[in-house]
Order: sequence, then C-alpha cells, then structure tokens
Amino acid sequence: MKVLVFYINSFAYEPQVKNVETAPDPGLGQEINNAILAFIQVEEEDEERDLKSREKKLVNHLKWTARKNNTKRIILHSFAHLSESKASFDFTVDLFNASQSRLENAEYEVFQTPFGYFLDLKIDAPGASLARIWASL
Repeated sequence: MKVLVFYINSFAYEPQVKNVETAPDPGLGQEINNAILAFIQVEEEDEERDLKSREKKLVNHLKWTARKNNTKRIILHSFAHLSESKASFDFTVDLFNASQSRLENAEYEVFQTPFGYFLDLKIDAPGASLARIWASL
C-alpha cells in the first residue's frame, strides 16, 4: 500500500465522471477544512495479507500524521496512481470502511471521497515540514 498524505487548510471535490460501472451514486461534492488528506493506493499484494493487519498499519500511520499536524479530521481518497499494482475495488472499499470505523472509534472525524469516480479537486496545502508525507506500508 502506498500513501501520500497532505495536511490541508481546505479540500473540495466534485464528482465528475463515473469510471467503475458498479460504483454507487456519489452524492454531492464537499468541502473539508483543517484535515489530513490521504491519497491511498491499495495494492494487489495487500489482498494476500490479512485485512485487519492492513487496516491497523494504515490507521496507525494516519493517526501519527494527524497528531503531527494537530488535527482530528482525516480524508480517505482512493488514488490509483502511486503504484502499478492495484487491489480489487471491493477489497479497497472494505479496507477504507474498516479504517474509517477504527478511526471514528478513536474519536477522529473521517470522510471518504466517492469510489469509482473521477473528481474535480481543489487543494490548499501549506508548505510546512510535516504537511506532506509519503509512505509505503
């Protein structure tokens, strides 16, 4: 799994083009402020491991990043451009949902961008030391 994390002052998205036939209705776009924005590429090899172990690894990384940036808000965004390897749509959704549940149980406010859609994005990210972190988990 590859993760590129940004601390953002503000982030907005608007669903545009459906690119996965089975994707559910995306709903309306949204704007979120003062949060960690995680671009996450779940890889094929992640499916060979236990879902819980992948969830724990991702959540621990996101919580650490959120603490370093003094926020309790996290945005999970599936981003299939950090690696050539891609996990299945269903596994990625399951991992995101499990991670969201674990983070919410730890009193984080969690958002997910819609799966299966190309989105228009607006990102305002400061140039602070720990505002951008890449990891291979």
